[in-house]
Amino acid sequence: MKPQHLLISAAVVAAPSPALVSAFLASTSRSQRSCCSILSSTHHPPSSSSIDSQDHLSEMEDLIADLVEVNGGWWSHGHGVQVQPPGGRHSLLSSPGRSTPSALTIDEASSAHGMPWTTTYGHTNETNNPLLYMPFWNWQFDFMKSSLTNLHPMECWISSNNGSIMDASYNENKDKRARVVSQCYASDEYRKIRMTYYDGGDAVQVFNSVWYPDATYNLPILGIDLLSFDRKRYIVIVDFQPLHEDEDDHATTYEHILKPIRDKYGTLNGRMSSKFYDTKHFFSNEMLFARFDDGKIVEEDLFPAFQSYVTTHLDLLRRTAPAANKEDVLHVFDRQRAYDTYLADRDPAVGLFAAMFGKQWAEDFIYDFLFSLSERTDDDDDGLRT
Repeated sequence: MKPQHLLISAAVVAAPSPALVSAFLASTSRSQRSCCSILSSTHHPPSSSSIDSQDHLSEMEDLIADLVEVNGGWWSHGHGVQVQPPGGRHSLLSSPGRSTPSALTIDEASSAHGMPWTTTYGHTNETNNPLLYMPFWNWQFDFMKSSLTNLHPMECWISSNNGSIMDASYNENKDKRARVVSQCYASDEYRKIRMTYYDGGDAVQVFNSVWYPDATYNLPILGIDLLSFDRKRYIVIVDFQPLHEDEDDHATTYEHILKPIRDKYGTLNGRMSSKFYDTKHFFSNEMLFARFDDGKIVEEDLFPAFQSYVTTHLDLLRRTAPAANKEDVLHVFDRQRAYDTYLADRDPAVGLFAAMFGKQWAEDFIYDFLFSLSERTDDDDDGLRT
């Protein structure tokens, strides 16, 4: 188990015992504030008196064990509080894999590192829209804020195998004029929504986002990957990424809902090559995919299609009944873990990140943050791919 999974578990343990809940909340409230201040000021590991100390982790591990034992080994949303799922349905089950809630408010988290940016960090010849995909970021965040239940920010940090903690929310290369920012959120409907924006001026613009449904919902993951190179070459993907190879193995079928949207935008009806991914795994038949050189397609076709896929994904989730037993939930969560590992192993962005921020940072960022449930193979234990 990765070191960060200890704290992930702490954030989602359900405990009917008031004494244990009080003890947990008291300790986590202080440690979360300490962690936030550490991450905002440095990339170096915290001191021995911080959240990273072995004594503190040992005590927390004992506490978590007690909490899990009290509840028969099962977890709940938040700090030991059962929540009302969307649509008024109450479920006794909830999703593993929920990360540590941030001590920041929604407004504080969304404005971190000067977001949303309005000017590029790199070189540009564009006067009207130097940050090509920032309108997508802004629309998505506004939609999340207005449409999701109990939306709240999550910590964006990496806990590596050697026990160090690194802020994953921002990095920059001043010499090459490139920067990357990330934000993470969760709601009753989604255990994690990650948003990442890479700004390298006209040379590279990227918006990447992944929406993981709460594991009580046996539904596809919403994946978004929009790239631009030199404002001349564009590669875009928006998809309901299936957890199972057979669509019928999901709680609700969905490709028939996506087909009319996809058919409306012929410019986005391409097929992805097999250079990085086998499209039989974790990609649907109704994926929006295109390579093009006409920038007008971004605003005229891609933006409304993206909006339709995002809103449709939430509609699908709200029409789906949550799982009734924990074995089904654990199976969905296991498939989400397999998704993370598959995508992390094949992510073509590793070269870009390595060139800008170093190989080790790139590997840690992809495996331990972008796809935080992924497991590295033995060959990747040193953090470097062959």
